[in-house]
Amino acid sequence: MFTGIIEAVGHIQAVQVNAQGARIIVSTGSLDMSDVKLGDSIATNGICLTVVAFDSNSYSADVSNETLTRTGFAHYSVGQKVNLEKAMLPTTRFGGHMVSGHVDALAEIVAVEQDGNSIHYWVSMPDSLAPYIAEKGSVTIDGTSLTVNSLAEDKFRLTIVPHTTEQTIISSYQAGSKVNLEVDLIARYIERLLTHKTAETNQSSGVTRELLARSGFIK
Repeated sequence: MFTGIIEAVGHIQAVQVNAQGARIIVSTGSLDMSDVKLGDSIATNGICLTVVAFDSNSYSADVSNETLTRTGFAHYSVGQKVNLEKAMLPTTRFGGHMVSGHVDALAEIVAVEQDGNSIHYWVSMPDSLAPYIAEKGSVTIDGTSLTVNSLAEDKFRLTIVPHTTEQTIISSYQAGSKVNLEVDLIARYIERLLTHKTAETNQSSGVTRELLARSGFIK
């Protein structure tokens, strides 16, 4: 589990393609590797990867064909900058939102607009994910926890402040850039609770929109 607060920007140091997918080596930049162990998880542009080898300046991870199909990794090459975050600890300050590191779709930056010292990024919204994206809700873009500030029919707007631009790879985005998108984890579970019927009884779970509203989960 991650928070979506980026700890460092690294880059792809090597890519070794094989029949099962690929093995990558990531140069970790300023990421503190002193507490990393084999088998640990590091979110790499929002994708939860397992460390299979490492040193003080880099780590290696295997990328499955499924991951190559569902994420931007298929387009990455040596030198590609990536957002990095180690898995959260029980003592971690929870500054973002709950991020699983399981990418839902590859989205596209469709427009970039300057607004004072901030920048608006309009991001395409796949129809299948639209129900999970809400104004003032959270999304994860390339591993960064961000707030949805506006919704249109097939896209949503992010407003990025200078600090976020400086600490992540967002400054490299332009119209046409492909980004890894993960929707809010809680939204998925709420939908599952609302729609699931047990096979044995064909009855609803008992969790209704009215119950969730009374409990403060939805408005």
